[in-house]
Amino acid sequence: MPAKIIDLIQLDTTEEKYRKDISSDKFFGFPAAAVIAAEEKLLAKTPSIAYFSMEYGLAPSIYHTFQTVNPTSKANISSDHEVFSNMQDMDYYHLLPTKKLLDLPIYSGGLGVLAGDSLKSAADANLSLVGLGILWNKGYFKQKFWFRAGGQVPEATSWDPRTYPGLVPLKPRIEIEISGQKLQLKLWKYYVYSYDQKSVVPLVLIDSNVPENPEYFRELTDQLYRSTNGWIKLCQRAILGMGGVKAIEALGYDINKYHLNEGHAALAFVAKPKARFAYTCHTPVEAGHDRFDLQELTATIGQEAAEIVKRFGRDEKNHSQANLTLLAMSVSEHVNAVAQKHGEVTRLQFPRYKEKIESVTNGIHTFTWLSAPIKELLIKYKDRIGDWENDPCLLSNVQNLKDDPAFRRDLWQAHIENKQALAKFLEFWHFDDRAFTICWARRIAPYKRPTLLLEDPNRLIEIARRVGPLQIVIAGKAHPADVPASIHLDNMLEKINMLNGERKLLRIVFLENYDTYFAKKLTIGSDVWLNNPLPPFEASGTSGMKAILNGVLQLSTLDGWVVEAADKNIGRIFGYVPPPGQIGSESDLKLKDDSIELYKNLEEMAELYYSTAGGKVKIEDSPWLEMMINCIAQSGFFNTGRMIGEYRTRIWQV
Repeated sequence: MPAKIIDLIQLDTTEEKYRKDISSDKFFGFPAAAVIAAEEKLLAKTPSIAYFSMEYGLAPSIYHTFQTVNPTSKANISSDHEVFSNMQDMDYYHLLPTKKLLDLPIYSGGLGVLAGDSLKSAADANLSLVGLGILWNKGYFKQKFWFRAGGQVPEATSWDPRTYPGLVPLKPRIEIEISGQKLQLKLWKYYVYSYDQKSVVPLVLIDSNVPENPEYFRELTDQLYRSTNGWIKLCQRAILGMGGVKAIEALGYDINKYHLNEGHAALAFVAKPKARFAYTCHTPVEAGHDRFDLQELTATIGQEAAEIVKRFGRDEKNHSQANLTLLAMSVSEHVNAVAQKHGEVTRLQFPRYKEKIESVTNGIHTFTWLSAPIKELLIKYKDRIGDWENDPCLLSNVQNLKDDPAFRRDLWQAHIENKQALAKFLEFWHFDDRAFTICWARRIAPYKRPTLLLEDPNRLIEIARRVGPLQIVIAGKAHPADVPASIHLDNMLEKINMLNGERKLLRIVFLENYDTYFAKKLTIGSDVWLNNPLPPFEASGTSGMKAILNGVLQLSTLDGWVVEAADKNIGRIFGYVPPPGQIGSESDLKLKDDSIELYKNLEEMAELYYSTAGGKVKIEDSPWLEMMINCIAQSGFFNTGRMIGEYRTRIWQV
């Protein structure tokens, strides 16, 4: 192995096996030249960004999967997923036919996937940027259902970092002081390649699980979002923020801007108080803002560091607490919300910083989430759309093909292919590619109202009898410590169980362990993507963006990113809208009224779908196809290529 790439990666060469996958030409099967160029830029005086995030969802099972000549541990292969449905015998005798590389288990959901997509688009733009995160030795958690008894059983994720393709240990070690003791931290690196594999962004992951540490220190980087122990939660924030700064220094990177993706990394400021910071707030939900007792904070990170936090991040309502959101807002040159509506809400929540708070609407990485049939379609019409592969924003030109009968027929055929793939995947549960298919998949949280679709099961049966069969796919995890969310999940499983006798008209499946692999299958294979949070508590949401990229219609409340596309005819908008200038209450979920509106709109969409699919309305004339085209055109805006461009010019200014 050439010394140059070893030195630039700063690889720990004590293990011979990594030499088999790294050469002067290849890094785990991908071009090594991109790695060399990225590392040289970060070590030089090139304007560079450090991007801190508690989690990263990189989707390596569906996009840019590294190759390795070394054996991969069975712990890194995901297979045999169970399903909870209203077809009990199918659940008992069958498992989902999956055998894939385990997603790098360092994320929990949308925030992490957004961070992963951001790194990919930064690589696409050939930006000099390094990601900082944590190597979670036990991941988030593995979801298991109590079979037919209802409820979720969390299990620790078991995986092997030492045999995960593309993940390499580094020679430099760092240490920070926690509770008066030295905490030793190991560093790992994972390269995020651009779409064309010509450039990369390195992701540095911090790990406390080393023999030099006592057991209680080794466990600090075990589980993502372990919230049952306040000290562990605070230590994890210190590892990401303070440890992240130390990692940058140990690797010799020259950084101009430190970007905090959420407040989890705000303690980076106490390690680098003279640096230039930017901060992205991702939530208007009260529980999303980290608060810690100042006495415990002082005992954990030390008097000097705690004094900085007290000065810039003392909670406004409770002066005995530190508020990491306020710390991040106070010390950052630029603060942004993640949608236009979220910007309005954030300025109402934090009026002291309203002049500083901007909005940069989230997006998704086009090339990760685009299905093969839709990609082939867009390439076929590339001469009329433009070079969308070089600039995904050009997908807005799909609008110009709305009156082209051939494009409409080709788009419908591509959608049918995606539906056939989902039906094949769920064939043991008798899914039919001709049946109207709705999907709700995201984190289980009360404000996202996961039970809304099942509020009145009899109404669903009535729609299916009058209009045509309904197929519903549900997926998502409830945080083990979130009791209200677990109650919602239990309620969903109970109602699915009650519908066992209606399987001919109404098929409902709840998939265990929702991840990026399932997300892609569902966002490309559904007819309608259901999004029904209680406004205005969804900051952005990105699952629907993945769906519109593939021509899947939206059935949504007016919240998050949807507010910016509400007049674009991408589906149906329904439900409660708070009065202007008011936030309202998370506890008043308005389930009864909004479920009535949901069923009304669902029935109308089902009627239009069956009229189109059954030939009653021609493809060339169908309003359904018009909405599909509008969806794809809107993905020209809702992508991380555009988003990273805005960060580059407005927030990072490099």
